[in-house]
Amino acid sequence: MSVHLALHPPSSLLNPSHKYRCLSPKSLSLSFSSSPRRPAFSIRSSTDPPPKPDASSDNPAYVDEWGDKSDPEPEPVSRFSASDPPKDDDEWGGAELGNGTPVAADGDGKLSELKRALVDTVYGSDSGFRAEAEVRAEALELVTQLEAANPTPAPTETPDLLDGDWILVYTAYSELLPLLAAGSIPLLKVEEISQSIDSSSLTIENSTTLSSPVSTISFSAIASFEVRSQSRIQVEFKEGKFKPPEIKSSIDLPESVNIFGQNINLSPVQQSLNPLQNAIEGIARSISGQPPLNIRIPGERTKSWLMITYLDKDFRISRGDGGLFVLVKKGSSLLD
Repeated sequence: MSVHLALHPPSSLLNPSHKYRCLSPKSLSLSFSSSPRRPAFSIRSSTDPPPKPDASSDNPAYVDEWGDKSDPEPEPVSRFSASDPPKDDDEWGGAELGNGTPVAADGDGKLSELKRALVDTVYGSDSGFRAEAEVRAEALELVTQLEAANPTPAPTETPDLLDGDWILVYTAYSELLPLLAAGSIPLLKVEEISQSIDSSSLTIENSTTLSSPVSTISFSAIASFEVRSQSRIQVEFKEGKFKPPEIKSSIDLPESVNIFGQNINLSPVQQSLNPLQNAIEGIARSISGQPPLNIRIPGERTKSWLMITYLDKDFRISRGDGGLFVLVKKGSSLLD
């Protein structure tokens, strides 16, 4: 934009009779130029010859308010190419999920690696009871990756995958910690914690097996459930079941046991119990035929919910009431 303003002398100055007669009737011209880069203005007389354009350059120069000339600033060069990159190329060489997550071409192989890594990470932690902070952080990272690549978006609608016996391999559920702590009692071991799901009868049974040198004790909690969404079920526990202890035919004590930091040798105890083998076998035969004891579970704490965040033929991740559960289907090679 440019503005041109002309100033002409008053008529009194043009009058020859005036005391201060103007020698020549000049007019002044004020020009103002505004550009996107730098504004400039100039003053010239009407008798001055017009400025000559600078023929040394194809690009016109700009004059600032101090009379300095400068070249136009160059246009910025774009960092992007004129054509779009290919849409199907990603670092995995595969397609994309609906949420934009890259999926490897060999998706099953990648999931198998993640599952094996998770099982190996929590191995020896007593289902998470003895897991250190570093192990818990690594396990949570692997869980997050598996949940993001869940191959079964509607677990409650796939009973062929959901039903069966599942073995707990890791949990971060605080209410299970006292039960897992039983494994720290000398001569007592948490043998197995499992969950059995039957979609046809809408029932769940959580079972725990404790082992000692003398017997094996099993108890469970039976619940019914309702499907609330494609991945969420509402659970209500009905009763507890206590099975008669299975008396072992022989007493097999470990060579030693650690009690309050002291290592105690149990070989003399083992020798003293050998004469009792016949009596123990008789007790085992009499108890083995007894029916389980069922106890009704009262109270409001019987209700819970469970969200299935990952499911395939032999691996399941669930979250419920603030707890995390990682389970492997019984018979899977992941348990070897």
